[in-house]
Amino acid sequence: MNRSFLRKLIMAIIDMAIINIALLLAFYLRFDGADRYVVLYNYTYPVVTLLTLASFYKFNLYGRLWKFASVNELISIISATLVATLLTIGYTFMIMDPYPRSVYILYWSLLTTFAGGYRFMLRAYTNINIIGNHKANDAKNVLVIGAGDAGSVVIEEFVKHPGLKRNPVAVIDDDKNKHGMKIRGVRVEGGRDEIPNIVLKKSVHEIIIALPSADRREIREIVQICNKTKCKIKIVPGIYELIDGKVAVQRLRDVKIEDLLGREPVKVNLDQMAGYINGKTVLVTGGAGSIGSELCYQIAGFNPKKLLIFDLNENDVYNLECDLKETFPNLKHISLIGSVRDENRVKHVFQKYRPEVIFHAAAHKHVPLMELNPIEAIKNNVFGTLNVAEASMEYSAERFILISTDKAVNPTNIMGATKRIAEIIIQMMARRSNTVFAAVRFGNVLGSKGSVVPLFKRQIERGGPVTVTHPEVTRYFMTIPEAVQLVIQAGAF
Repeated sequence: MNRSFLRKLIMAIIDMAIINIALLLAFYLRFDGADRYVVLYNYTYPVVTLLTLASFYKFNLYGRLWKFASVNELISIISATLVATLLTIGYTFMIMDPYPRSVYILYWSLLTTFAGGYRFMLRAYTNINIIGNHKANDAKNVLVIGAGDAGSVVIEEFVKHPGLKRNPVAVIDDDKNKHGMKIRGVRVEGGRDEIPNIVLKKSVHEIIIALPSADRREIREIVQICNKTKCKIKIVPGIYELIDGKVAVQRLRDVKIEDLLGREPVKVNLDQMAGYINGKTVLVTGGAGSIGSELCYQIAGFNPKKLLIFDLNENDVYNLECDLKETFPNLKHISLIGSVRDENRVKHVFQKYRPEVIFHAAAHKHVPLMELNPIEAIKNNVFGTLNVAEASMEYSAERFILISTDKAVNPTNIMGATKRIAEIIIQMMARRSNTVFAAVRFGNVLGSKGSVVPLFKRQIERGGPVTVTHPEVTRYFMTIPEAVQLVIQAGAF
């Protein structure tokens, strides 16, 4: 006999006792202890018990983990007892010996109270044990920012799972109506201005920002306050990252530079603009890079006939392929290993797959490295572009979109100069080809492998100095999804 069956059997036996106690008590309360209906009870209780057990089974009251009981379980209990009472009414009328009407009401009320009561006592007992064990562990004190649903879930997860070794000691929220209230037993101490004081008072080691719907400007302001405390900061991902809307401790992550952008990301409605991708064979060179991989993700959402991922880095291609299979199981995609500098390989790909839309993202883009390796920059950025552009023209591709850079404007370095030459190449080809050629320029892309941000981050972590070109310089950033939206938008013209 397995433990699951034994548990269900024990619960059914307890329910049998509860059913009969509720029925007897209903008679007792109705007739002030008189025994005139004892005969009717003795005559009907076997069938009433079976009908009620059948209702409980139908509503799956024996297949639930009651230590996790919530509102859904309460609704199931009420529904099961109501159906059981209706079945009892039908049975007693069928045998022409009905109970007084008040007995049915009393029976339903008592049955709901008893059946629900002992089940929710199991939950309460489990929670008391968990809280006791949690407090006994050597856990780090945690401050949760956000007294909403996300904050409540984070606190509950920490309390239920002592192995995470996190002890929520305080909650911060700017809503003054919540100050002094408790969430899962943890007090809301005040607004964001109180963060430094609470950290000292409660010996906080870690701060968790549980505000998935907050805009980036608000997150940035909160992080600036938290940085004064020297605590480690983690954040619940934004709503745009929570595809299924569910908050879980496993999804907590460190604060990323994108969270501090200081503005909301610009979103372009691509549904109409990206029609040229639908049903087409699309080639992305440099497809496993930071820009190229995001291009692949967004292109996959517009139902291409086939997505060709062309890149020299086999590990990154493999990782991207695994992600695409999981996220877009119906997408037909082909991973191709090769270099755009290899003219024969490029032509072979075009000859075999006949891509109709080409996004050319393959490039060397690290400015200092290209100053030291100008020949490699020319091979990849100039001749690589020439190879792909000529193949696009030779095999009658519909569109070719070059990912360029703002450094191609009056270039002052090798990387910018090679990108400017690449632009001139596609301008020349556009004059003598039916293929539509276009180029997109952008500068500082957060998260891009060629971005200056990772360098700044490492320099800050080491305590400086931060090597900026000028003390008064202003940099304007965009996110990778924003950059890719521009690329897809450019292909529509």
